[in-house]
Amino acid sequence: MKLVSFLHQGNYRLGVKREQGVVDVVAALSAVPEVKAIPTTVHEVIHGGTEALSYLRSFIERVLVSDTDKTAYLLDETTLTLGSCVTHPNKIICVGLNYRRHAEETYAQIPQYPILFNKFNNALAGHGEDISLPKVSEKVDYEAELAIVIGKTAKYISKEQALSHVFGYCNANDLSARDLQVRTQQWLLGKSCDQFAPIGPYIVTADEVGNPNDLEIKTVVNGEVRQHSNTSDMIFHCDEIVSYISQHMTLMPGDIILTGTPEGVVLGYPPDRQVYLKDGDIVTIEIEKLGALTNRMVAE
Repeated sequence: MKLVSFLHQGNYRLGVKREQGVVDVVAALSAVPEVKAIPTTVHEVIHGGTEALSYLRSFIERVLVSDTDKTAYLLDETTLTLGSCVTHPNKIICVGLNYRRHAEETYAQIPQYPILFNKFNNALAGHGEDISLPKVSEKVDYEAELAIVIGKTAKYISKEQALSHVFGYCNANDLSARDLQVRTQQWLLGKSCDQFAPIGPYIVTADEVGNPNDLEIKTVVNGEVRQHSNTSDMIFHCDEIVSYISQHMTLMPGDIILTGTPEGVVLGYPPDRQVYLKDGDIVTIEIEKLGALTNRMVAE
């Protein structure tokens, strides 16, 4: 199942992406009353677990075969203003240098343990949203990343248990102000600017994704492919990452983990070929099975 969050009169609504369009769950409930409690926000689905997903799936199938006027709740995705596909995560945790060829291109040592840092909710942005390039940086870089969305509380879980605690996955762009990132030994400043974590357009549930460490991943800037790899190049795979983090902090439903980026970032180019993102650039992150996340960069 593909879930979206979209703005309706200033509030986020839950949508379900289908071939026919996006089902507005709230509007559909008005057209086809439902006895069972159906989640109406993405976080209600995540926190409700398999039972909530099952109710939602059954409801969507019911409304799509009903005799009601579907124009009231079946929407054209291109007309929607999408928010970040997870709207209020408790934590946004990122893994640095987690692709072998990316570590090599930046002349970094292969890490022995996952390198963790964080972003905050101010960094969230949605598909189609203009991203402001902060005036305090001249070196904003793209980073295509697979994002994990946690579905169940996880503490001290094993690698074998880890993926059963995952709700789904989405595209992410770990935008990075390189000049701010390397100003000190801590990366936080260069990673946590406003809108520096676009995610979406969908959360795709884990059952539809299958093995998260066998997915094609790429970045396209102004029509040019800049990154093109596979999540199999991760140094620490998704199950290892979730398990490792859970040994040190409790992962909560709705938490997001950005799992690292492959080779091809601007930072990895020779200095005379480094052209960082500028006003008007169009950046698309595309991961197999997850759709495409596109944002335009604009000067602040």
